[in-house]
Amino acid sequence: MYSGFFGLTSAPFSIAPNPEFMYLSPRHAEALAHLRFGLGEAGGFVLLTGEVGTGKTTVSRCLLQELDERADVAFILNPTLSELELLAAICDELKIRYKKTEASLKLLGDKIKARLLKNHAAGKHTLLIIDEAQHLQPAVLEQLRLLTNLETNTRKLLQVILIGQPELQQLLKRNDLRQLAQRITARYHLLPLSLDEVKHYLKFRLQVAGCSRPVFSDAAVKKLYQLSGGIPRLLNLMADRALLGAYSQQQALVNDKLVSKAAAEILPLSEQAVKAALPRWFWPVIGLCAIVLGFALAMLILPLLAAR
Repeated sequence: MYSGFFGLTSAPFSIAPNPEFMYLSPRHAEALAHLRFGLGEAGGFVLLTGEVGTGKTTVSRCLLQELDERADVAFILNPTLSELELLAAICDELKIRYKKTEASLKLLGDKIKARLLKNHAAGKHTLLIIDEAQHLQPAVLEQLRLLTNLETNTRKLLQVILIGQPELQQLLKRNDLRQLAQRITARYHLLPLSLDEVKHYLKFRLQVAGCSRPVFSDAAVKKLYQLSGGIPRLLNLMADRALLGAYSQQQALVNDKLVSKAAAEILPLSEQAVKAALPRWFWPVIGLCAIVLGFALAMLILPLLAAR
């Protein structure tokens, strides 16, 4: 709707994973480097975590674009599966044929291991990527570990990238998953964008969409950063809504008031955004105030108790 007004050839802040708008901040580039390092090692597991909307999927897509024809990749987006369903999903992704009526853990496991050996003999490597991995059940994770037992003298025949929210880190601290945790060769936790990265992010996406002039004022950029907490997905939602508000008011430059108005419509949709809207110093100050208040109350109460 606002594309013509701002001279845009496409929507710059769509939340659809369009490769043309893929922006790699220094943090995302570092996460990608960790994934590359982990896959280059002999271990079986690589871990990428981050809050909702920080760009974990963006990093995984960048990695996929780098892989050549020697990689046989299974990408699972819905990991809320049983052990049998997971093995079936891996078979489906790798195009391994099996009779569904005869499917069992042993049958599917044997077929997957046969494919791993075949790929290795052909000079190929097999990669399994699981998104939203915090939803995996412990028993399913253990089944994954068993799949990675197949190895040569130098490397595992199956490498697994687990992508998930911070809860995944807590899940892997379980005592019954310690064997899997010890096989993780690379870990990276993706943080939100900084203020400077937010500026570059907005400029990059606008340029890709055909607009090279400033569209957001400095105050608007700062407000976007404060209210989104630097989370790219929230930045997209708020920037898109702010552009629509500017168009409706025929304003060529988005100011901080328009951003605040856009955020008022977006933020209630996300508890994370409500927390991000608070200044970074808010919780430390609250904690300090609580300590001071507790000390003051103690100083008042102790003399009274002593007088008794």
